[in-house]
Amino acid sequence: MAKLYFKFGAMGCSKTAQALITKFNYEERNMKVLLLKPAIDTRDGATVVKSRIGLMQDAIAVGSEEDLYALYEQKYPDADVVIVDECQFLTPRQVDELADIVMMKDIPVLCFGLSTDFTTHLFPGSKRLFEIAESISEIKSVCTCGAKATVNARLDENGKIVTEGSQVLLGGNDRYVAMCRKCWLKYRAEQA
Repeated sequence: MAKLYFKFGAMGCSKTAQALITKFNYEERNMKVLLLKPAIDTRDGATVVKSRIGLMQDAIAVGSEEDLYALYEQKYPDADVVIVDECQFLTPRQVDELADIVMMKDIPVLCFGLSTDFTTHLFPGSKRLFEIAESISEIKSVCTCGAKATVNARLDENGKIVTEGSQVLLGGNDRYVAMCRKCWLKYRAEQA
């Protein structure tokens, strides 16, 4: 029986690399993969999924209004699996549509992304995945102190932690650093 999977972690934990490795594993077994990414993520190009270690693949970029079930059924009905990178940017409705693919088509859907934003609040897509995914697993990363990183700290141009602003601000190592909650709280207090 197919499942809806949510594989989450802090920035830099290899979510995208693992998504692309998973894609390779399916393709190595002659299975067709539908690789999706939210259109809002344009860091590496409109249709490119790229990991920090250099793995990259073309993907189908989907806007927030796109019906993912209809997309699968009308354009990619021969796909054996759906893999989504940066799934935190999906809408709750789109997560439900992915769940419909699992249930109605018996096709596994694997979603890779962040759980929380820079203020430690859930992204809407991630929240919905926590609510309905059949399999939820954490991909761990490490803070500079050696503890497990759980916070995606946003940095300003001077390297100071930002605690206000839009939930979505695209960036990589230039804008974000993964920290444990203890270090994040400590640095916030020192900057106050």
